[in-house]
Amino acid sequence: MPVSPDSIPPRGFGLYVHWPFCVSKCPYCDFNSHVRERVDEARWRAALLAELDHYAAAGYGQGEKLTSVFFGGGTPSLMAPETAAAILRRAESLWGFATDIEITLEANPNSAEAAKFAGFAAAGVNRLSIGVQSFDAQVLKFLSRAHDADEARRAIVAARAAVPRYSFDLIYARPEQSAAAWRDELRAALDLAGDHLSLYTLTIEPNTGFAGAVARGTLRPMPADDQAALYDLTQEIMAEAGMPAYEISNHAKAGGESRHNLVYWRSGAYLGIGPGAHGRVRDTAGIWQATQTRRKPEIWLEQVEAQGHGRETMTAIDHRERAEEALMMGLRLAEGVHDANLRAVCGIGLDDLVPRQHSQPLEAAGLLKRDDARLVATTEGRAVLDGLLARLLA
Repeated sequence: MPVSPDSIPPRGFGLYVHWPFCVSKCPYCDFNSHVRERVDEARWRAALLAELDHYAAAGYGQGEKLTSVFFGGGTPSLMAPETAAAILRRAESLWGFATDIEITLEANPNSAEAAKFAGFAAAGVNRLSIGVQSFDAQVLKFLSRAHDADEARRAIVAARAAVPRYSFDLIYARPEQSAAAWRDELRAALDLAGDHLSLYTLTIEPNTGFAGAVARGTLRPMPADDQAALYDLTQEIMAEAGMPAYEISNHAKAGGESRHNLVYWRSGAYLGIGPGAHGRVRDTAGIWQATQTRRKPEIWLEQVEAQGHGRETMTAIDHRERAEEALMMGLRLAEGVHDANLRAVCGIGLDDLVPRQHSQPLEAAGLLKRDDARLVATTEGRAVLDGLLARLLA
């Protein structure tokens, strides 16, 4: 089957910048985040710039312009806007920016951080992603958040004034949360929303504070059936509001999708700098490489200063492995996996990757839709994606 450029959704080329520091560690968080009393920001800024220089010198992304930059963490709104500005200037000088580049920075709603939103906008940030998690005081206490509900609302107003686009996160399916309470909370959130909302079910991740509480018997997660019911309710409310799920946990108005995250989900190339950052890039020979930097901040920093990069591993990915990654990421999306995109990324078509006899029973069960151009997981299929993938790739 020939590949038509018009039939391939744009994958983009992204840059992820990890700022690993937080004011405190939330009990549900398994991200690479660390609490430090003091951060030598000038030293960190120099190291992040050095890692950018290293990847450019190695030829990664050569000939491509960045379509998105994402400052994640940790809490990147703790950094000085001048650091973000320096990184963006260097990235633009090394790769160039697409005319409609999306530059996102994750932020907490604390008043001190929200006061810096205008500074980040001046640095070049044009999208803010705010970790609200809830507007309920008791829930914020349960989640060990460092802000209150009024701060969250004020931060959203500040974001709306500072940047063209903003999003915020909420966590639901909390212990003993009722459908009525979640419906009210979500509808109130929609009154404050921009073009995007991220809505995550509370997941108990290993080696977190909540995992320890579950092991001790002091926390009982919501039963799976109740979580599923709240997930279905979420899809219904958000679709009615004109912000349907374009990915399992992410909802947007048309055109409001996170372009950076679409780079991941459509299997585009992206660079990852900073402690614990991952990347997927093609080397100068056209071979896909998976990169990962050292997780511990101090070790990453010392290695960058000694070697020019903090990379721990770089692993070549063969065509089959890259195709399976593309399937796992793409089925998270409402648009599914495009045959043409799969062929462009790794040279393998859907029929070769997923035999029809594997998908047909799942299609009959209403979990998948398939034609010659695409394989799509339905809303019900995306809710049970891990099991779905296991059967497809068996």
